[in-house]
Amino acid sequence: MMSILELLSKTMKEPIPFGSLSDGWFHYLSLIFVIFCTYIFTRYLKHKNQKQIQKYLLIFAIILITFEIYKQVIYSYSNAWHYRWYAFPFQFCSIPMYVALITGLTKKKAVYEAGISFLATYGLFAGLAVMLHPGDVFVDTIGINIQTMIHHGGIAIVGFSLLFSKQVSYKINTLIKASVVFSIVVLIAILLNAIFNTWINDGTFNMFFINPKFTSNIPILFDIQPHVNAVVFNLIYYFGFTLVALIVFKINTSFIYIYEKKKPLKEQQLQKSKA
Repeated sequence: MMSILELLSKTMKEPIPFGSLSDGWFHYLSLIFVIFCTYIFTRYLKHKNQKQIQKYLLIFAIILITFEIYKQVIYSYSNAWHYRWYAFPFQFCSIPMYVALITGLTKKKAVYEAGISFLATYGLFAGLAVMLHPGDVFVDTIGINIQTMIHHGGIAIVGFSLLFSKQVSYKINTLIKASVVFSIVVLIAILLNAIFNTWINDGTFNMFFINPKFTSNIPILFDIQPHVNAVVFNLIYYFGFTLVALIVFKINTSFIYIYEKKKPLKEQQLQKSKA
């Protein structure tokens, strides 16, 4: 068992996002992988029905959960089997993993629609944000770097490919459905932070980076936090993330709409040239 854990803890030079080729090759390779898989899965999901998409999401969720279990074990192993509370898997970027699982298993249409709406808006935003601005997600453990790129790259791929499917509406009600899910998970994060601060209080526990006990590391928000109380800060966080999710959603749906409009014209021109 120990030899397996040692193997899974092999190290590498910590990647530097957008660094030189020798320093940032892992990040560049991950970006290429995400672009390639996005192309494959947008084509794959384009004409799939609900049952087929649920199967796709269930497989995706199982992959992410498997890697997350690996991450939790390795983090504890490397810390003399003391749990690292800061790595508790309920951050904003962790939520698509649970949403995909529930959406893949549910038989209720309302839950399914809310789930795919969340994955195509907030989930897509979360994945793109980390892939384009990794910050401090890279470490010197090979497996953890693979896990974080599969996780964040995966939720970006799923979010974008769902937009190409016929299951997600391009109207504002998609974000409304998604915001219901976001409201629930934000409330859970607030509750978890309160429980930790009251009864555990051991190490760093900052779910969604909105625990008033700790300083948020989210750009812009860490400048706002010292000047407002916890309730106002949480509201700013909620509506700020919702606004960004809306912007990302509208940019991507506009791109897809233009692409879909131009495609028949290109096909007609190709047919005329052949004739």
